[in-house]
Amino acid sequence: MTPDGGHRVVVLGGGIGGGRTCAALRSEGFDGHITLIGGEEHDPYDRPPLSKACLTESADPGLGLDFEELEVSVRRGVWATGLDRGAKIVATTGGDIGYDTLVLATGSAPVRLPGPGEQLTLRTREDAEKLAAVLRPGARMVIVGAGWIGAEVATAAKGFGCSVVCVEAGDGPHAGPFGAAVSQRMAEMWEGVDLRVRTGVAEVEDAGVRLIDGTLLTADAVVVGVGSRADVGWLAAAGLDVDRHGICVDSGRRTNDPSIYAIGDVASRWSDRLSARVHTGHWDEAAVGGAVAARSIMHCDRGTDDIPYFWSDQFGRKVQYVGQHRRGHRLIVRDHPTTDRWGAVWLDECDRVAAHLSVGFPRAMIHARSAIADGRRVDRRTLADLTAPLG
Repeated sequence: MTPDGGHRVVVLGGGIGGGRTCAALRSEGFDGHITLIGGEEHDPYDRPPLSKACLTESADPGLGLDFEELEVSVRRGVWATGLDRGAKIVATTGGDIGYDTLVLATGSAPVRLPGPGEQLTLRTREDAEKLAAVLRPGARMVIVGAGWIGAEVATAAKGFGCSVVCVEAGDGPHAGPFGAAVSQRMAEMWEGVDLRVRTGVAEVEDAGVRLIDGTLLTADAVVVGVGSRADVGWLAAAGLDVDRHGICVDSGRRTNDPSIYAIGDVASRWSDRLSARVHTGHWDEAAVGGAVAARSIMHCDRGTDDIPYFWSDQFGRKVQYVGQHRRGHRLIVRDHPTTDRWGAVWLDECDRVAAHLSVGFPRAMIHARSAIADGRRVDRRTLADLTAPLG
Protein backbone atom coordinates (compact mmCIF):
# COMPACT_ATOMS: atom_id res chain seq x y z
CA MET A 1 0.00 0.00 0.00
CA THR A 2 1.49 3.34 -1.11
CA PRO A 3 1.76 5.99 1.65
CA ASP A 4 -0.98 8.63 1.38
CA GLY A 5 -0.80 12.42 1.65
CA GLY A 6 -1.03 12.35 5.43
CA HIS A 7 1.95 10.03 5.82
CA ARG A 8 4.89 11.49 7.79
CA VAL A 9 8.44 10.61 6.79
CA VAL A 10 11.20 11.80 9.11
CA VAL A 11 14.77 11.67 7.79
CA LEU A 12 17.59 11.91 10.32
CA GLY A 13 20.90 13.07 8.87
CA GLY A 14 22.27 16.06 7.00
CA GLY A 15 24.56 14.35 4.50
CA ILE A 16 24.19 13.06 0.96
CA GLY A 17 22.04 10.14 2.12
CA GLY A 18 19.46 12.30 3.88
CA GLY A 19 19.27 14.80 1.03
CA ARG A 20 18.98 12.13 -1.66
CA THR A 21 16.23 10.37 0.28
CA CYS A 22 14.09 13.52 0.34
CA ALA A 23 14.62 14.25 -3.34
CA ALA A 24 13.97 10.64 -4.36
CA LEU A 25 10.75 10.45 -2.36
CA ARG A 26 9.36 13.41 -4.28
CA SER A 27 10.53 12.07 -7.64
CA GLU A 28 8.79 8.77 -6.82
CA GLY A 29 5.53 10.64 -6.27
CA PHE A 30 5.38 10.82 -2.48
CA ASP A 31 3.04 13.69 -1.53
CA GLY A 32 3.09 13.33 2.25
CA HIS A 33 5.02 15.28 4.88
CA ILE A 34 8.84 15.10 4.90
CA THR A 35 10.90 16.43 7.79
CA LEU A 36 14.70 16.37 7.59
CA ILE A 37 16.61 16.75 10.85
CA GLY A 38 20.30 17.62 10.85
CA GLY A 39 22.64 18.35 13.73
CA GLU A 40 24.54 21.06 11.86
CA GLU A 41 23.41 24.58 11.04
CA HIS A 42 23.47 23.86 7.31
CA ASP A 43 21.30 22.27 4.69
CA PRO A 44 22.50 18.74 3.80
CA TYR A 45 25.80 18.73 1.93
CA ASP A 46 28.32 16.41 0.32
CA ARG A 47 31.18 15.27 2.58
CA PRO A 48 33.86 13.95 0.14
CA PRO A 49 34.82 17.50 -0.96
CA LEU A 50 35.76 18.30 2.64
CA SER A 51 39.03 16.41 2.22
CA LYS A 52 39.47 17.38 -1.43
CA ALA A 53 38.30 20.61 -3.11
CA CYS A 54 37.28 22.35 0.12
CA LEU A 55 40.91 22.27 1.27
CA THR A 56 42.46 23.56 -1.94
CA GLU A 57 39.84 25.95 -3.31
CA SER A 58 36.64 27.72 -2.30
CA ALA A 59 34.35 24.83 -3.17
CA ASP A 60 30.71 24.62 -2.13
CA PRO A 61 29.83 21.09 -0.96
CA GLY A 62 26.09 21.79 -1.13
CA LEU A 63 23.84 19.25 -2.85
CA GLY A 64 22.11 21.76 -5.11
CA LEU A 65 18.70 20.78 -3.75
CA ASP A 66 15.93 23.32 -3.15
CA PHE A 67 14.26 21.98 -0.03
CA GLU A 68 11.59 24.65 -0.12
CA GLU A 69 10.64 23.60 -3.64
CA LEU A 70 10.70 19.95 -2.54
CA GLU A 71 8.40 20.90 0.34
CA VAL A 72 10.77 19.44 2.90
CA SER A 73 10.78 20.90 6.39
CA VAL A 74 14.46 21.16 7.38
CA ARG A 75 15.27 21.41 11.08
CA ARG A 76 18.88 22.51 11.47
CA GLY A 77 21.00 22.28 14.60
CA VAL A 78 18.85 19.51 16.06
CA TRP A 79 20.24 16.20 17.32
CA ALA A 80 18.35 12.96 17.88
CA THR A 81 18.69 11.65 21.44
CA GLY A 82 16.30 8.70 21.64
CA LEU A 83 13.74 6.57 19.83
CA ASP A 84 10.41 5.15 21.02
CA ARG A 85 9.46 2.63 18.35
CA GLY A 86 6.14 1.77 19.96
CA ALA A 87 4.93 5.36 19.98
CA LYS A 88 6.81 6.18 16.75
CA ILE A 89 8.49 9.19 18.32
CA VAL A 90 12.04 10.49 17.93
CA ALA A 91 13.32 12.44 20.93
CA THR A 92 15.53 15.34 19.85
CA THR A 93 17.25 18.36 21.34
CA GLY A 94 14.41 20.35 19.77
CA GLY A 95 11.56 18.29 21.21
CA ASP A 96 9.75 15.07 20.31
CA ILE A 97 8.91 14.42 16.65
CA GLY A 98 6.38 11.83 15.51
CA TYR A 99 6.76 9.75 12.36
CA ASP A 100 5.04 7.09 10.29
CA THR A 101 8.27 6.17 8.48
CA LEU A 102 11.75 6.92 9.79
CA VAL A 103 14.96 6.97 7.72
CA LEU A 104 18.22 6.82 9.68
CA ALA A 105 21.06 8.52 7.81
CA THR A 106 23.04 9.79 10.79
CA GLY A 107 26.42 8.74 9.42
CA SER A 108 29.47 8.12 11.56
CA ALA A 109 31.65 9.94 14.05
CA PRO A 110 35.46 10.07 13.75
CA VAL A 111 37.54 8.16 16.27
CA ARG A 112 39.52 10.49 18.52
CA LEU A 113 42.84 9.88 20.26
CA PRO A 114 43.68 10.40 23.94
CA GLY A 115 45.15 13.68 25.09
CA PRO A 116 44.29 17.35 25.68
CA GLY A 117 45.70 18.70 22.43
CA GLU A 118 43.50 19.90 19.56
CA GLN A 119 42.70 17.19 17.04
CA LEU A 120 41.41 18.16 13.61
CA THR A 121 39.15 15.67 11.89
CA LEU A 122 37.17 15.91 8.66
CA ARG A 123 33.52 15.30 9.41
CA THR A 124 31.91 18.73 9.03
CA ARG A 125 32.21 21.92 7.00
CA GLU A 126 33.64 23.62 10.08
CA ASP A 127 36.31 20.91 10.30
CA ALA A 128 37.36 21.61 6.71
CA GLU A 129 37.43 25.37 7.33
CA LYS A 130 39.66 24.91 10.40
CA LEU A 131 42.06 22.71 8.48
CA ALA A 132 42.15 24.97 5.42
CA ALA A 133 43.10 27.88 7.68
CA VAL A 134 46.34 26.18 8.76
CA LEU A 135 47.44 25.04 5.31
CA ARG A 136 50.28 27.44 4.55
CA PRO A 137 53.92 27.13 3.42
CA GLY A 138 56.17 25.86 6.18
CA ALA A 139 53.37 24.87 8.55
CA ARG A 140 54.25 21.76 10.55
CA MET A 141 51.52 19.18 10.20
CA VAL A 142 51.30 15.76 11.80
CA ILE A 143 48.74 13.37 10.36
CA VAL A 144 47.79 10.27 12.33
CA GLY A 145 46.64 7.50 10.01
CA ALA A 146 47.73 6.75 6.44
CA GLY A 147 44.30 5.71 5.19
CA TRP A 148 41.99 7.51 2.78
CA ILE A 149 41.57 10.69 4.82
CA GLY A 150 45.24 10.79 5.81
CA ALA A 151 46.36 10.48 2.19
CA GLU A 152 43.99 13.19 0.96
CA VAL A 153 45.00 15.61 3.71
CA ALA A 154 48.68 14.88 3.07
CA THR A 155 48.10 15.58 -0.62
CA ALA A 156 46.58 19.00 0.13
CA ALA A 157 49.18 19.88 2.77
CA LYS A 158 52.06 18.93 0.51
CA GLY A 159 50.57 21.07 -2.25
CA PHE A 160 50.54 24.09 0.08
CA GLY A 161 54.18 23.57 1.01
CA CYS A 162 53.58 22.28 4.53
CA SER A 163 56.08 20.09 6.35
CA VAL A 164 54.14 16.84 6.69
CA VAL A 165 54.74 13.87 8.99
CA CYS A 166 52.30 10.96 8.83
CA VAL A 167 52.23 8.39 11.63
CA GLU A 168 50.73 4.99 10.81
CA ALA A 169 50.35 2.16 13.32
CA GLY A 170 50.19 -0.50 10.61
CA ASP A 171 52.81 -1.75 8.18
CA GLY A 172 52.00 0.89 5.56
CA PRO A 173 49.24 2.82 3.80
CA HIS A 174 46.12 0.64 3.51
CA ALA A 175 48.06 -2.43 4.65
CA GLY A 176 45.11 -3.65 6.69
CA PRO A 177 42.50 -3.89 3.94
CA PHE A 178 44.79 -4.46 0.95
CA GLY A 179 47.83 -6.35 2.23
CA ALA A 180 51.58 -5.81 2.00
CA ALA A 181 52.03 -5.95 -1.78
CA VAL A 182 49.49 -3.20 -2.48
CA SER A 183 50.58 -1.17 0.56
CA GLN A 184 54.17 -1.09 -0.66
CA ARG A 185 53.04 0.31 -4.00
CA MET A 186 50.82 2.85 -2.29
CA ALA A 187 53.73 4.02 -0.13
CA GLU A 188 55.67 4.97 -3.26
CA MET A 189 53.16 7.78 -3.88
CA TRP A 190 53.97 9.41 -0.53
CA GLU A 191 57.19 11.00 -1.78
CA GLY A 192 57.87 14.25 0.05
CA VAL A 193 56.00 13.12 3.18
CA ASP A 194 57.79 11.79 6.26
CA LEU A 195 55.80 8.54 6.50
CA ARG A 196 56.48 6.61 9.72
CA VAL A 197 54.91 3.16 9.81
CA ARG A 198 54.55 0.69 12.68
CA THR A 199 54.48 3.74 14.94
CA GLY A 200 52.01 4.11 17.79
CA VAL A 201 50.62 7.29 19.31
CA ALA A 202 50.36 7.74 23.09
CA GLU A 203 48.38 10.98 23.04
CA VAL A 204 47.89 14.34 21.38
CA GLU A 205 49.43 17.17 23.41
CA ASP A 206 49.21 20.93 23.02
CA ALA A 207 52.66 20.92 21.40
CA GLY A 208 52.01 18.03 19.03
CA VAL A 209 51.86 14.24 19.01
CA ARG A 210 53.54 12.11 21.68
CA LEU A 211 54.53 8.70 20.35
CA ILE A 212 54.51 5.53 22.42
CA ASP A 213 58.33 5.55 22.51
CA GLY A 214 58.24 9.01 24.11
CA THR A 215 59.17 11.02 21.02
CA LEU A 216 57.31 14.33 20.64
CA LEU A 217 56.44 15.36 17.09
CA THR A 218 55.88 19.10 17.35
CA ALA A 219 53.12 20.43 15.14
CA ASP A 220 51.16 23.53 14.25
CA ALA A 221 48.23 21.25 13.45
CA VAL A 222 47.36 17.62 14.16
CA VAL A 223 44.95 15.80 11.86
CA VAL A 224 43.51 12.48 13.01
CA GLY A 225 42.21 9.99 10.46
CA VAL A 226 42.13 6.64 12.22
CA GLY A 227 38.62 5.56 11.35
CA SER A 228 35.06 6.24 12.38
CA ARG A 229 32.18 4.55 14.16
CA ALA A 230 28.52 4.48 13.16
CA ASP A 231 26.47 7.03 15.08
CA VAL A 232 24.16 4.55 16.82
CA GLY A 233 24.84 5.21 20.51
CA TRP A 234 21.56 7.07 20.95
CA LEU A 235 19.72 3.97 19.62
CA ALA A 236 21.05 1.63 22.31
CA ALA A 237 17.64 1.00 23.87
CA ALA A 238 15.63 1.03 20.64
CA GLY A 239 15.84 -2.70 19.94
CA LEU A 240 16.97 -2.47 16.32
CA ASP A 241 19.21 -5.26 15.06
CA VAL A 242 22.82 -4.07 14.93
CA ASP A 243 26.22 -5.59 14.26
CA ARG A 244 29.72 -4.19 14.77
CA HIS A 245 29.33 -1.92 11.73
CA GLY A 246 25.88 -0.47 12.28
CA ILE A 247 22.16 -1.12 11.87
CA CYS A 248 21.36 -4.31 9.98
CA VAL A 249 19.24 -3.76 6.86
CA ASP A 250 18.16 -5.80 3.85
CA SER A 251 18.79 -4.86 0.21
CA GLY A 252 15.87 -2.40 0.37
CA ARG A 253 17.50 -0.72 3.42
CA ARG A 254 14.72 -1.98 5.71
CA THR A 255 15.54 -2.69 9.35
CA ASN A 256 13.82 -5.31 11.52
CA ASP A 257 11.17 -2.63 12.16
CA PRO A 258 9.07 -2.27 8.96
CA SER A 259 8.64 1.46 9.53
CA ILE A 260 12.37 2.21 9.90
CA TYR A 261 15.07 2.31 7.22
CA ALA A 262 18.81 2.94 7.50
CA ILE A 263 21.30 4.06 4.85
CA GLY A 264 24.94 5.04 4.44
CA ASP A 265 27.59 4.82 7.16
CA VAL A 266 25.05 3.91 9.83
CA ALA A 267 23.82 0.82 7.92
CA SER A 268 25.15 -2.69 7.46
CA ARG A 269 23.29 -4.03 4.43
CA TRP A 270 22.87 -7.60 3.32
CA SER A 271 24.19 -8.64 -0.11
CA ASP A 272 22.82 -11.84 -1.65
CA ARG A 273 25.56 -11.72 -4.27
CA LEU A 274 28.28 -11.73 -1.61
CA SER A 275 26.34 -13.74 0.98
CA ALA A 276 27.62 -11.21 3.48
CA ARG A 277 26.92 -7.80 4.93
CA VAL A 278 28.38 -4.75 3.21
CA HIS A 279 29.64 -1.66 5.01
CA THR A 280 32.04 0.51 3.03
CA GLY A 281 31.65 3.81 4.87
CA HIS A 282 31.91 5.66 1.56
CA TRP A 283 29.89 8.14 -0.50
CA ASP A 284 28.42 5.73 -3.04
CA GLU A 285 26.67 3.63 -0.40
CA ALA A 286 24.92 6.67 1.09
CA ALA A 287 24.02 8.26 -2.25
CA VAL A 288 22.55 5.08 -3.72
CA GLY A 289 20.96 4.10 -0.41
CA GLY A 290 18.80 7.21 -0.31
CA ALA A 291 17.18 6.40 -3.65
CA VAL A 292 16.75 2.73 -2.74
CA ALA A 293 15.10 3.56 0.59
CA ALA A 294 12.73 5.99 -1.14
CA ARG A 295 11.63 3.35 -3.62
CA SER A 296 11.18 0.84 -0.82
CA ILE A 297 9.02 3.29 1.13
CA MET A 298 6.88 3.74 -1.99
CA HIS A 299 6.66 -0.06 -2.41
CA CYS A 300 8.03 0.11 -5.95
CA ASP A 301 11.39 -1.57 -5.42
CA ARG A 302 12.46 -4.89 -3.93
CA GLY A 303 15.93 -3.60 -3.21
CA THR A 304 19.24 -3.54 -5.01
CA ASP A 305 22.47 -5.44 -4.58
CA ASP A 306 24.87 -2.70 -5.55
CA ILE A 307 28.54 -3.44 -6.05
CA PRO A 308 30.55 -1.46 -3.46
CA TYR A 309 32.60 1.36 -4.97
CA PHE A 310 34.67 4.25 -3.69
CA TRP A 311 37.34 6.60 -4.88
CA SER A 312 40.01 8.94 -3.53
CA ASP A 313 42.31 11.63 -4.94
CA GLN A 314 45.85 11.04 -3.70
CA PHE A 315 49.08 12.72 -4.78
CA GLY A 316 47.83 13.53 -8.25
CA ARG A 317 46.25 10.11 -8.83
CA LYS A 318 42.66 8.95 -8.79
CA VAL A 319 42.48 5.80 -6.67
CA GLN A 320 39.36 3.69 -7.24
CA TYR A 321 38.13 0.42 -5.76
CA VAL A 322 35.14 -1.68 -6.75
CA GLY A 323 33.84 -4.95 -5.30
CA GLN A 324 34.66 -6.61 -2.01
CA HIS A 325 37.53 -9.00 -1.45
CA ARG A 326 38.19 -11.17 1.57
CA ARG A 327 40.89 -13.32 3.08
CA GLY A 328 41.79 -16.21 0.79
CA HIS A 329 41.16 -14.39 -2.48
CA ARG A 330 44.07 -14.42 -4.91
CA LEU A 331 45.76 -11.02 -5.37
CA ILE A 332 47.44 -10.05 -8.64
CA VAL A 333 49.19 -6.67 -8.86
CA ARG A 334 48.79 -5.19 -12.34
CA ASP A 335 51.12 -2.77 -14.13
CA HIS A 336 50.56 -0.58 -17.15
CA PRO A 337 53.05 -1.51 -19.89
CA THR A 338 54.14 2.05 -20.76
CA THR A 339 53.27 4.27 -17.78
CA ASP A 340 53.53 4.21 -13.99
CA ARG A 341 49.80 3.60 -13.59
CA TRP A 342 48.91 0.36 -11.87
CA GLY A 343 46.18 -1.63 -10.18
CA ALA A 344 45.31 -4.86 -8.41
CA VAL A 345 42.68 -7.53 -8.87
CA TRP A 346 41.37 -10.07 -6.39
CA LEU A 347 40.03 -13.38 -7.69
CA ASP A 348 37.85 -15.87 -5.85
CA GLU A 349 38.42 -19.63 -5.76
CA CYS A 350 36.79 -19.98 -9.21
CA ASP A 351 38.93 -17.23 -10.79
CA ARG A 352 36.02 -14.80 -10.85
CA VAL A 353 36.77 -11.13 -10.23
CA ALA A 354 35.86 -10.24 -6.64
CA ALA A 355 37.38 -6.75 -6.48
CA HIS A 356 39.60 -4.37 -8.40
CA LEU A 357 41.81 -1.44 -7.44
CA SER A 358 42.92 1.13 -10.00
CA VAL A 359 45.54 3.83 -9.48
CA GLY A 360 45.52 6.47 -12.20
CA PHE A 361 43.69 4.27 -14.72
CA PRO A 362 39.91 4.82 -14.45
CA ARG A 363 39.18 2.88 -17.65
CA ALA A 364 39.98 -0.36 -15.86
CA MET A 365 37.10 0.21 -13.46
CA ILE A 366 34.46 0.03 -16.19
CA HIS A 367 35.61 -3.45 -17.17
CA ALA A 368 36.08 -4.50 -13.55
CA ARG A 369 32.56 -3.52 -12.51
CA SER A 370 31.14 -5.42 -15.48
CA ALA A 371 33.22 -8.51 -14.70
CA ILE A 372 32.11 -8.50 -11.06
CA ALA A 373 28.45 -8.02 -11.97
CA ASP A 374 28.58 -10.87 -14.50
CA GLY A 375 30.48 -13.24 -12.22
CA ARG A 376 32.95 -13.57 -15.07
CA ARG A 377 35.85 -16.04 -14.91
CA VAL A 378 39.18 -14.68 -16.11
CA ASP A 379 42.54 -16.04 -17.20
CA ARG A 380 44.78 -15.00 -14.34
CA ARG A 381 47.91 -15.59 -16.45
CA THR A 382 47.20 -12.39 -18.42
CA LEU A 383 46.21 -10.08 -15.61
CA ALA A 384 49.63 -8.70 -14.66
CA ASP A 385 49.10 -6.34 -17.63
CA LEU A 386 46.73 -3.59 -16.49
CA THR A 387 45.44 -3.15 -20.04
CA ALA A 388 44.52 -6.84 -20.44
CA PRO A 389 40.75 -7.43 -20.63
CA LEU A 390 39.01 -8.95 -17.63
CA GLY A 391 37.49 -11.91 -19.44
